[in-house]
Amino acid sequence: MMDRHQNAFKEEAYELLGELETALMELEDKPEDSELIGRVFRAMHTIKGSGAMFGFDAIASFTHDVETVFDHVRNGRIAVCRELIDLTLSARDHIHQLLDGREEDDEQNSRAAGIVARFRQFLPESECNGGDSPKAPGDTPAIPAAASRTDIPQRDGAQDATYRIRFRPAPGIFATGTNPIMLLDELRGLGPCRIVAHTDAIPDLEEIDPEVCYTYWDIILTTDRGPNAIQDVFIFIDDAVELKIEPIDAEESDGRKIGEIMVERGDLAVEDLKKVLASRKRIGQDLIETGLVPPDKVQAALAEQEHIKEIRKERQAVEAAASIRVPAERLDTLVNLVGELVTMQSRLTQTASRKNDTDLILISEEVERLTAELRDTTMGIRMLPIGSTFSKFKRLVRDLSAELGKEIAFQTEGAETELDKTVIEKLNDPLVHLIRNCIDHGIERPEARVAAGKPPQGEIHLSALHAGANVMILIRDDGAGIDKDAVLRKAAEKGLVAPDAVLSEKETFGLIFAPGFSTAEKITSVSGRGVGMDVVKRSIDSLHGSIEITSLKGAGTTITLKLPLTLAIIDGLLVRIGGSHFVMPLSLIEECVELTREDVRKAHGQKLAHIRGEVVPYIHLRERFEVPGKPPAIEQIVTTRVDGCRLGFVVDQVIGQHQTVLKSLGRFYRNIDEISGATILGNGEVALIIDLPKLFLNTEAETRLQNHQGLQT
Repeated sequence: MMDRHQNAFKEEAYELLGELETALMELEDKPEDSELIGRVFRAMHTIKGSGAMFGFDAIASFTHDVETVFDHVRNGRIAVCRELIDLTLSARDHIHQLLDGREEDDEQNSRAAGIVARFRQFLPESECNGGDSPKAPGDTPAIPAAASRTDIPQRDGAQDATYRIRFRPAPGIFATGTNPIMLLDELRGLGPCRIVAHTDAIPDLEEIDPEVCYTYWDIILTTDRGPNAIQDVFIFIDDAVELKIEPIDAEESDGRKIGEIMVERGDLAVEDLKKVLASRKRIGQDLIETGLVPPDKVQAALAEQEHIKEIRKERQAVEAAASIRVPAERLDTLVNLVGELVTMQSRLTQTASRKNDTDLILISEEVERLTAELRDTTMGIRMLPIGSTFSKFKRLVRDLSAELGKEIAFQTEGAETELDKTVIEKLNDPLVHLIRNCIDHGIERPEARVAAGKPPQGEIHLSALHAGANVMILIRDDGAGIDKDAVLRKAAEKGLVAPDAVLSEKETFGLIFAPGFSTAEKITSVSGRGVGMDVVKRSIDSLHGSIEITSLKGAGTTITLKLPLTLAIIDGLLVRIGGSHFVMPLSLIEECVELTREDVRKAHGQKLAHIRGEVVPYIHLRERFEVPGKPPAIEQIVTTRVDGCRLGFVVDQVIGQHQTVLKSLGRFYRNIDEISGATILGNGEVALIIDLPKLFLNTEAETRLQNHQGLQT
C-alpha cells in the first residue's frame, strides 16, 4: 500500500507528464527554443529524481537515458528532430503506464527496452556504457575535492566556473522522504567542491526532534556544467529548500570575500571574522567623516536599501504561499457545505420577512451578503483554465493525422477561459469524439485539397470564450463540410425521417446526433460505426449545455458547444404552477410578461402571444405537466431563446430570482425527461429544475409528428 509521499509523487508525476507532452508538441514546431528544451529536461529530471527517492525504481531507471539525451540537446550536441519527439512521446506513454501500476509483462518490458535502445542511438558511443543498464541516481562516483584539472570531465571546450552555493533545506524536508546527503553527493559529481555544514542551529540533545533538519550547507563548486546543472540537482524539492547560487571570481581579492571563503573552507572561525569586520567602519560612516557625502544623503541611501530588502522579503513570502495543493474531494465537500449555507440563508431571509423584525432583517441581509461572497469565492476555487484540456488534443491531432496520411495544423484560442472543474472533467470525451470526426470526416487528404484549390495542409481551430453565465467552445475546420443531401438520404434509409421530408439546415444537421447515424462509406479504426455523436449529444445534455452544427459544403464545418460555467450553484428564476414550485435557469431567461384571458381569446386557440411586435409561441406548463386545478385569470409568460428560437413558457406566477443549489434526483427519477434536477427552498420544500432546451425539443418533435400524421390522414 502506498504511503502519502508516494501518492503525492504520483500526483505530481501525472502533472509533469501533461506538461511534458505539451512542451514536446510545442518543441516540434520550435525545435531551437531553449526554454522548451529546458522544460522537457526538467520534467524528466524531476520524474527520475523523485521516482528514485520514493521507491519507483523502474521509472527512475527508464527515465535516465531520456534525461541524458535531452541534457545533450540542452547543450547543443543533439538536434531536435521528429524522430526524437516521437520517441520521447513513446517514453512518456510508458512512464504513464508505470505510474498507473500496470503489471509489467514481457511485451511491456520488450517495448521499454526498445525505447531505451533507440534513445542510446542518439548518444555518443562513449556514453552508452557498452549497453549496460543505466546507473541509478546517486551511483555517480564522487570526484575528490583535491582532484587535478585533468580529472574534471570537459564538455566541448566549456569553461570552468566557480559558484558559491547556500543550501538550506526546510526543517520538515525529511517528511518528504528527501535525504540532503544524496543531493550533496550529486553536486560532487559535477566537479571539485568543498562542503561546509552549519550546525549552529542544532539544539541540545533533549530538545532535538529527529524528524527536523537543523543543518544547512555552504558549498564551493567548480564545474563546466553551468548554473542550470546545479539547479537541476535541487529541482524536485525546490519548494522545500532555500537555494542561492552565486558565481564568484576565483581571483578576487576583496578582504571580506576572502574571509568568507576561509570560513567556508574551515580555515577561519566565524567569531574571528566577525571581530575583524567589526573593527572596520561602515562605508556610510566613512563617507560622512571624510565629508564626501552629507549625512542626509547617506540616510536616504540606507532607507532605500532597507525598503528594497523589505519589499523583496514580502514578495518572497507571497511567492512561497502563492498556491496550495488541495484534494478534489475537499473542494467538493466545501461546495456542498456552501450549498447548504445558501439554503439556510434563504430560509433566514424568508423568516425575517415574514416576522417583519427590523433587526432580524438587517442580520439576514448581512448574512446574505457574506454568503454570496463565500459562494462566489468557493465557485472561483473550483474554476480551472480550459487550456489544460485543450493541450491534450495536440497529441491526438498529431498522431491521428499521421495515421490517416493527412496534414493538419491544430490551433487553440482562449485557453485561459475558466470553467468548473466538474464540467472540464466531463468535457474531455465529447471533445475527443468531435476532433476525431473533424480529422476523419472533415479534413481531406492533401491531394484532394490541392485538387479543390486548397492548401495541402488543413486546419482545425479550437477556441473558448465566455458568454455571460456560459462558455462557448467552437471546433472549426476548413475541410469538405457536410453534405446536407447525403445526411437526409442516410436518415431516410434508417427511417429517421420520411423520404420526402423537407427539413431546415439546422434540423438536418441535428440528425447527425441520432444513435447509429453515420455517413461514412466504410468502417475504419477511427469512425464509421455510428457510435460517438449520439454519445456527444447525451454528454452535453448531461452538462445542461447545447450543441449546434453549421457547415458549408467544400468550405468546412463549425461545431458550437454552449456550456454553463458551473453545475453546483446557479442563479434561477423561481415560478409557481398550482401548488408546486419550479426553477428555470436565469441565464436562459429574456423577460417575463403577462398573459390575460383576453390575450388567449384573441389567439383563437393558437398558443401564440404578441410580445413587443413579435409573435412568440409558448408552452403552457400547467397543461404540459398535468397540474390539476384552474389557472389564475392573469398568468405570466417567461420568454427564452432555445437554439436561436424565441419561445415562451406559461406559469401561474413568477416569484423572483433564487439562488439555486443543484441537487441530483434519486435513481428512480434520474431519467425523467424535461427535469434536470431539484433544489431545496428556504421553507424546506423541494422545487424541480426545468430543462428548458429539452422541453422545447420534445414539444417541437411532438408537434412535427402530429403534423405529419395529420397530412397522412
